[in-house]
Amino acid sequence: MWRDRSTAGNQGGRRHAEPKHEAHETLKDRKVFGIGFHKTGTSTLKSAASMLGYAFAPRFLVEGEINEVNLVARALEMAATVDAVQDNPWPLLFRELDREFPGSRFILTIRDTDEWWVSLLKHFGGRTTEMRTWIYGIGDPKGHESLYKERYEAHNAAVIDYFADRPDDLLVFSITDGEGWDRLCPFLDEPTPDAPFPHRRPRRNVGIARRIARRMRGVPSTR
Repeated sequence: MWRDRSTAGNQGGRRHAEPKHEAHETLKDRKVFGIGFHKTGTSTLKSAASMLGYAFAPRFLVEGEINEVNLVARALEMAATVDAVQDNPWPLLFRELDREFPGSRFILTIRDTDEWWVSLLKHFGGRTTEMRTWIYGIGDPKGHESLYKERYEAHNAAVIDYFADRPDDLLVFSITDGEGWDRLCPFLDEPTPDAPFPHRRPRRNVGIARRIARRMRGVPSTR
């Protein structure tokens, strides 16, 4: 399971070959790091920031058991070649990214915890990965609701606390609640595009997820 490398020593499992990554031409003077957990609108954030001209890192691939020392080193090397990142493993590396790339902007995508759990379970339930094992301690979310929710909420709280004295460096962004260009563009000092914000999940699906989450909590539907 992930340990905060700002306090933990060098933790590592079995060493393994790390896949290579391609260099990408950076376009911006300041980097943007998406540090929200998966299923919080990270794909939408990537689409939106790409429309603003940010070159994103490719998917971060992992082969075999994760060695934290190697992973962090490879992640920082990859981040140096791009304008922006999102999805795993980046959320857990916000401290390292902040130290390595001062002056960067960080975006914490969030959503209601119960809605997040419904989406995560639907997408990942019954399957395990080394990355999720590293993040949560158990790679398959099915049957581990409390563990996953606690890890998700602890991460969000840690990010907000870390940037408490630097509000200009962190945007807490709720895409699933309809936030879009009106909050993203001022934060990044970018002009608003003459195009709709690229919400990847239709609002109808957001409503469905909320009704399912309410039923799981035993709250009557409002419909």
